[in-house]
Amino acid sequence: MTDKAVIAAHDVHRSFDSGKHVLRGVDLDIPRGSVVGLLGKNAAGKSTLLKCILGLLRIDEGTMRVFGEDAWWLSAESKARLGYVPQEVKLYPWMRVRQMIAYTAAFYPSWNSAMVDRLVREWELPPDDRIGPLSVGQLQKLAIILALGHEPELLVLDEPVASLDPVARRDFLRAILEFTQNENRTILFSTHITSDLERVADRVAILRGGRIVFHDGLDTLKESVKRLRITAAEELPPTFAVRGSLHMEVAGRSALVAIAEANDRLIDELRTQWDATIDVEDLSLEDIFLEMHHVG
Repeated sequence: MTDKAVIAAHDVHRSFDSGKHVLRGVDLDIPRGSVVGLLGKNAAGKSTLLKCILGLLRIDEGTMRVFGEDAWWLSAESKARLGYVPQEVKLYPWMRVRQMIAYTAAFYPSWNSAMVDRLVREWELPPDDRIGPLSVGQLQKLAIILALGHEPELLVLDEPVASLDPVARRDFLRAILEFTQNENRTILFSTHITSDLERVADRVAILRGGRIVFHDGLDTLKESVKRLRITAAEELPPTFAVRGSLHMEVAGRSALVAIAEANDRLIDELRTQWDATIDVEDLSLEDIFLEMHHVG
C-alpha cells in the first residue's frame, strides 16, 4: 500500500456458504482524491467487494486495508471517516425525514447542516413525511444525503442512481462534483450507467471473473481500447488472429477487431502482413465494457 492509497486490496478472496467463489484474487489500490467507477456485469461481485472494503463482510484470504487499517477491524475513528449508500436502502419507516437526518447527525462530531438542508430542498424531499411511504427514488435520495452529511473522506456508493429519474441523476452528479472539489475526498461507486461514470470518474476499475482486470485512468482506458476495421487485399484465413484482441468478427477480406492495447506498431504490422487498409475507431466506455465482456 502506498502512502496515498485510501483503499489497498491484495489477493482478496471471498466465497459464500453456497460454495460460490465470488472474489478470486482482487488487487486494487485506490489513491486519495480519486473518483473511481467500478464496472462489472450483474453478479460479478461488485457489491461483495464494496462490503469487504467497508468491513461488512470478512475476506477469506488476502489483505484489505482502509486508511491503513485492516478493514474488518476498522477503528471507530476511521469508520467516522466513511460514507456508504447500499444498493438496497433500509431506514426506519416510522421516522420522519427530518428525524432520520437528526438521528444520523448525532453519530458524528461534525455535520454540515447547511449542505444537508440545501440538498433536501433542491431534491424536493418532504422533511415532515414519514420514511415508510417514500418512493424508492426518494429513499435513495435520502440515503445519499445521509452519507454526505458528515463530509466523509471516503464515500462508497453501490448503484447510487439505480432508482433515480434523469433529473434526479443530474442533481446527484452535480452534488458529487461539488463534493470532490476537496482533493482529500475519495469516491468509489459501482454503476451500470456508463454515461454517468464518464461525467464524474477519473479512474475506472473493471471486475470480471472475480478479479480486477483493469484499473487506471478513464482516459488511459479509452486511449488503449480501440476498434479496428481491417480490409485485406485477399480473403482472410480461418486462422486470422490479432494479438490482444477482445472480440473479432471476420468475413471474407474484412475483419472487425476490438483490441485491448492498440498502438501504431501493431497496426503497422497488420497493414504490412495482410496488405490491408485499417481504420481505427474510438469507443465509448459502454462500447469498451461490452467488448471486454464479448457482448453484442
